[in-house]
Amino acid sequence: MNTAQTEALIGMAVTLGILVLLVLPSLIGIVRERHIDRQLREAQEATTAGRDQKSSSRSTVPSTATWYADGRRSKKLVSS
Repeated sequence: MNTAQTEALIGMAVTLGILVLLVLPSLIGIVRERHIDRQLREAQEATTAGRDQKSSSRSTVPSTATWYADGRRSKKLVSS
C-alpha cells in the first residue's frame, strides 16, 4: 500500500465518520419517537379497555369542576 492509497483510505474514513456524526442524532430521534408512540398507543389501549369494563366501585358524585360549572350556569341564567 503506497502513500496515495493510505491517504485515500484515511479520507474515506474521515468522510464516513462525519456522515455518521450527522446522521446519528436523527436516528436516535426516530427511535425515541417510535418508543414514545408505542407508549402512547399502549396507554390509549389500556384506557379504552378500562372504559369497556363497568365498575361498581366508581363514585357517582359529580366532580368539583362539574359542580362549579353548574353553579356558574345557574347564576348566569338568573342574572339574565
